[in-house]
Amino acid sequence: MPLMRIDMIKGRRSTAEIKKIMQIAYDLTRQDFGVPKDDRYQIVTQHEPEEMELLDAGLGIERSADVLFFQILSTPRNMGQKRTFCRDLVAKLQQEMQIRPEDVIVTMATNHAEDWSFGLGKQQFLDGEL
Repeated sequence: MPLMRIDMIKGRRSTAEIKKIMQIAYDLTRQDFGVPKDDRYQIVTQHEPEEMELLDAGLGIERSADVLFFQILSTPRNMGQKRTFCRDLVAKLQQEMQIRPEDVIVTMATNHAEDWSFGLGKQQFLDGEL
């Protein structure tokens, strides 16, 4: 049940490319985090160029207008899973879509089962439905 938000510059990618980015990221959550099939929550937001300012924190990373910013909110994952996911995501996006590694930023935050309601005003994890 990770919630994945993907931010990008508007007009840089086709619908098919956006769908492929989403699929790659979803497949890797299944592979690297052990997320079950159909546990998919992804939101893509496209911004005007002036609405995204993603500098390099002094690391010397030069980003292009094709930058992707992944925000993942999930139940706790261990450090190994997080490292593997970041490595695999960059490699797969580069291999399958020629997206530069410098243009992929990932941040992860943790929440817990009691922080989710999937609808109907219920907390399905706490109610034993999930």
